[in-house]
Amino acid sequence: MYNADVAKFANGILVELPYSTDDTRLLTKAAQEGVERVYREGFRYSKAEVLLLDLSQPSEITGDLFAATQPVASEKLMGVLDAVNGRWGRGTMRLASVPVDPAWGMRREMMSQSFTTRVDELWTVYCK
Repeated sequence: MYNADVAKFANGILVELPYSTDDTRLLTKAAQEGVERVYREGFRYSKAEVLLLDLSQPSEITGDLFAATQPVASEKLMGVLDAVNGRWGRGTMRLASVPVDPAWGMRREMMSQSFTTRVDELWTVYCK
């Protein structure tokens, strides 16, 4: 809730990854680094935004002979994590830094529809 009497602080940062990745551990580490760099003691925070830029499928990435790449072991580990969660349900395996039941939750009353990514939210059009 907005309060004109409370000190305001706004900041933003860009955390670049060393290579293209789908490794949850590296993404979480980068997010935590970003929070540590932007956080200032004494301010109340009301919202956060995370933008993921330059997203692509692994098959779309052209390798660079001299650039760092995601280790094969990381790809295998993420494959196992996805397989376990696919079989026994989302969140069965997760990073230890991700709480089972977080004390906070996203306010969903203003959430945008997902009609471009969810079949159950597609619009229905009737013609006469």
